[in-house]
Amino acid sequence: MTNKTLLGTAAALLGLVILSATPASADLLDDVMKAKKIRISTDLAIPPSGMMDSSMKPTGSDVEVAQLLAKDWGLELEFIQTTGATRIPNVLTGKADIIISTLSVTPERAKVIDFTKRYATLQSDVGCLKSMNVKDWPDLKGKTIGVSRGTTQDTTLSNMKDKELTIARYDDDATEVTAAVSGQVDCVGTSATIINQIGVKNPARIFESKIPLATFDLAIGLKKGEQRLVDKLNGWITENVKNGKLNAIYKKFHGVELPPDMRS
Repeated sequence: MTNKTLLGTAAALLGLVILSATPASADLLDDVMKAKKIRISTDLAIPPSGMMDSSMKPTGSDVEVAQLLAKDWGLELEFIQTTGATRIPNVLTGKADIIISTLSVTPERAKVIDFTKRYATLQSDVGCLKSMNVKDWPDLKGKTIGVSRGTTQDTTLSNMKDKELTIARYDDDATEVTAAVSGQVDCVGTSATIINQIGVKNPARIFESKIPLATFDLAIGLKKGEQRLVDKLNGWITENVKNGKLNAIYKKFHGVELPPDMRS
């Protein structure tokens, strides 16, 4: 055997050793089940979906959905606190396993992450002070609309170039609500439930929904390529829509039931 052949054989053997020493790449479902813990990216500053109670414990509709999931799967739950803008980066960087945080399904987001089937819906509106005469888009001329940066409301309103809207962007929903409560803005683009919360925080500034934006499907988000986890999550959602648990959580915090076509 020549030196060249020996060198080639040694290189091939070395390659096999390296390959055999490299652990097989488990998928995310395997990782979660092995760790017996699931890390869920959830915004805890957007009542009634996510918030802190008087004992500084997480509560809200998304919080209870996450808690139900962890309980059903026998996993420890770790909340990765987030804002609208950081939900998706949390799963892309591996900081969180999944997102349960009023995450609307949009074509743009679907290019970056995968979604499960919907577990709830979100009605989004432009809301303004109740005393303001706003009935259609021209009535918003000269008025500033507050939005939470990176949300579907931000994207939807920003794409309405023909409306010539003035938009003020805030880092999260809590800051947006504070701006409305304190009088920095008289209109906001957000969910109907958050619009209703403004008057609760400041009865002198009652907001109401003025112009509907859209009804968005809310789904669980996760990084692409984790089909086994998507399938397991979809099965869990189907089961808990059927048994009424997801509907009960939604009604508890939002005061209305999930759409009939979800419950049928």
